[in-house]
Amino acid sequence: MNRPLRHVAVFCGVLMLALLLRANWVQFVQSETLANDENNLRVRIAQFAQPRGDIIVGGRPVTGSREVSGADFAYKRTFRQGAMYAPVTGYASQAQGMSLLEKTYDDVLSGRDDRFAFQRAGDIPTGETPRGGDVITTIDPKAQEAAYKGLTDLGARGAVVALDPRSGKVLALASAPSYDPSVFAGMTFKEGDRFKALDSDKGKPLANRALRETYPPGSTFKILTAAAALEHGVVSDINASSGAPSPYPLPLSRNTISSEAGDAVCDKASLKTAMQYSCNNVFLDAASKVGADKMRETAEKFGFNADVYSEDFGDMLATKSLYPDKLDRPGTALTGMGQGSLTSTPMQMAMVTAALANDGKLMQPYIVDELVGPDLSSIEEHEPRLKSRAVSEDTARKVREMMEFTAEKGSAQRALIDGITVGGKTGTAQRGVDVDKEVPYGWFVSYGEKADGASVAVAVFIDPTDMDISRADISGGRLGAPIARNVMKAALGV
Repeated sequence: MNRPLRHVAVFCGVLMLALLLRANWVQFVQSETLANDENNLRVRIAQFAQPRGDIIVGGRPVTGSREVSGADFAYKRTFRQGAMYAPVTGYASQAQGMSLLEKTYDDVLSGRDDRFAFQRAGDIPTGETPRGGDVITTIDPKAQEAAYKGLTDLGARGAVVALDPRSGKVLALASAPSYDPSVFAGMTFKEGDRFKALDSDKGKPLANRALRETYPPGSTFKILTAAAALEHGVVSDINASSGAPSPYPLPLSRNTISSEAGDAVCDKASLKTAMQYSCNNVFLDAASKVGADKMRETAEKFGFNADVYSEDFGDMLATKSLYPDKLDRPGTALTGMGQGSLTSTPMQMAMVTAALANDGKLMQPYIVDELVGPDLSSIEEHEPRLKSRAVSEDTARKVREMMEFTAEKGSAQRALIDGITVGGKTGTAQRGVDVDKEVPYGWFVSYGEKADGASVAVAVFIDPTDMDISRADISGGRLGAPIARNVMKAALGV
């Protein structure tokens, strides 16, 4: 064999060896990954080959399955009150894939979970159509309805999260504007166009504002600033003068910051009075004295800067809420009033409120109580779990005293409920570079507690971009407090 032919033979041999190696790699190493890839059409067909199990709210299914003909897919997903529950269920679309609980628990809902293997084997000789298992959520249908109705009645973009402080159960998770997952559950071109229209809508109906969007929390963050100041000994007496002047000179700057309540009320006010009137100067000063490291440490104990894994929010993926690293003194001071480079999801602010309502103990939020098989047997139950000791019991008690005073005598009075202990805090958060042109966000956080100890913590976020409202009327107390009040009443059954 001459030299050129030998080179060609060696080259062809190398190509054959590479082909064999690649074939074996795909067959034995990547086979499971490829077989379960959501873009694999056979996976999609298997997901809709039989009726999916249901997502359950308050003992009733909010999902269903409808038989279809003339397609590769035997069944199509249906949703009841789809727009209200979409931030919980997510969507299950033959063309667009899945999200949220539909995706997280697809193996259970589609019946492919390994724990159903024995039952699947039993269905073969009987000829029965296999069915998936059910996902039983922690959502309270009355609280969810109050949350969603509150947002839609305002015509606002926004979100509401309600938690049981003692267990971490998510009682309500609403986002607006929302969407009905039923309208693009199939494979038709018309349904594809509907999804594209939703995806390009400027109101972002597909966005889960409760979990996946972050915003400056504004003055609602002052409850965490107060907790940090008390926990680290910067403040010991919540009724003593803070000594913080109003307007407040921002450290290392010629800028001064005032409060809407006025300098006469806020000048050298106590922490309790500052909470009542939302005095910026006192909280700017408190954060500056606590310092960046200890402020961040406290924020992280409440859940800030947590990685975006499902274990951090039970069953729901959530965007990280950020208390920034390496802040200078002005930046640290600004976080004290919930501004600067600080960002939070509504879920995160609900967690802060819930931890304070639970004597400083932050419970792991979760939204699924139980998974049941096709035969309704329980295959998995959730047990409440302590996430962290955010602050001491004494610190939590003092912050609650201030929040309850704010509800009784201050800016949170619209959240009061007869016969219920209520604590609250309003928030108005500036956004953008030109704050005079951008409309601010409205926030409200609160908790309600019955005499028997039953309690609920709520965070309401309002983006008034689409609302016909004057800038002067944008405030958390005016827009968010009535929603929080109705959600608390529904969750507590009063």
